Amino acid sequence: MNIYVGNIPYKCTEDDLGNLFAEYGDVVSVKIITDKFSGRSKGFGFVEMASDEAGTKAVEALDSYLFMERNLKVNVAHPREEK
Repeated sequence: MNIYVGNIPYKCTEDDLGNLFAEYGDVVSVKIITDKFSGRSKGFGFVEMASDEAGTKAVEALDSYLFMERNLKVNVAHPREEK
């Protein structure tokens, strides 16, 4: 299951985010989106969980969760639409 995570603290690393989600199941990948010029986090990213069950648990537990002084916005990610 692919999960969208918004309002990520700028000081958060992909390892920090992966460790948070790992409490709910196996994490396949973590990607925090960065600005291509400055390399600074844009404040959102994606976490891929190994199973839908683990992903659902993580979404329910972590939506609005206070993490590094910010409330995360966590949803099931939808496929990108073609332009």
